[in-house]
Amino acid sequence: MTGAGSGGGVRRRGRGPAGPFLRRALAAALLAASFGATALADDGFPDWLAGLRAEAAARGVSAATLDAALTGLAPVPRVVELDRKQPERTMRFEQYLARVVTDSRVARGRDLFRRHRDLFARVGQEYGVPGRFVVALWGIETDFGRNTGGFDVIAALATLAHDGRRSAYFRTELLDALEILDQGHVARRDMRGSWAGAMGQCQFMPSSFLRHAVDYDGDGRRDIWGTLPDVAASAANYLKASGWDGRWTWGREVRLPSGFDVSLARAGAGAAAAGTERALGEWQRLGVRRPDGSDLPQADLAASLILPDGAGGRAFLVYANYDAVLRWNRSLYFATAVGLLADRIGR
Repeated sequence: MTGAGSGGGVRRRGRGPAGPFLRRALAAALLAASFGATALADDGFPDWLAGLRAEAAARGVSAATLDAALTGLAPVPRVVELDRKQPERTMRFEQYLARVVTDSRVARGRDLFRRHRDLFARVGQEYGVPGRFVVALWGIETDFGRNTGGFDVIAALATLAHDGRRSAYFRTELLDALEILDQGHVARRDMRGSWAGAMGQCQFMPSSFLRHAVDYDGDGRRDIWGTLPDVAASAANYLKASGWDGRWTWGREVRLPSGFDVSLARAGAGAAAAGTERALGEWQRLGVRRPDGSDLPQADLAASLILPDGAGGRAFLVYANYDAVLRWNRSLYFATAVGLLADRIGR
């Protein structure tokens, strides 16, 4: 909304003395963008695309699909820009939570969980993943399907595959995307997603789609873009394949005693490597307690200690299901937020 307001101000000023300057600046920007696209396309892209087409055909993708997907395709300068200029992580965990686990998102998640209770109950029973976790992932990834990304997935992946920085990875994803089109799961014009190629309401990369997407409504298409039963079952299937154990939850917030040895913990936003795993009883003996000071649960269960913001920040004991969420997105911020949002949605 701020941008829209600023745009209105620019349009009004365009009627005065600044108008010609702004028009020249806009023309220069458009020329630069056009030049950038042309430069990328001239940098061996047509020959590269011909090789890609031959490889896809060898994998069995039909000529009709390749014609529809690749004809007129050109690199997207904005995709290269976003890939080159990913911001450094400077956000603290509490700031991240304030952005992704909002009261409004909790309220909407509860409403959708209640409205589609039968669906999430069936999916939960079949895949062993409680529906509140599926709803939480859905909410954090795309705000329950409202922000799925506006990039042409084929063009974005082709840009990144040709660019060279991570070409092998994105070339494989592009070939998988062409296979998805060939199988008829989505129309070419509707295969849209993030600048990096993540697609649909659960933001699957094409390779994840082929491994985990589910045709839950039985219409012959695995539609993670517009069919909620397919979205819910696909997300649950991903977690199940990642090792989710339906007997347990994800973890809980805890309080550490004074002088606690924080080297026992996983710490930092992206610290996804395994930390020290101990039985709950051992953490209890080390002085770890629930936030209200009461004892930890008496269960024969291993847990790891998570400090998303490092020493001095909030602390969580997490179970194996937490690592299943980390296989979706290898960020302690993300995985912890999913657990906290799921808990609030399920209350």
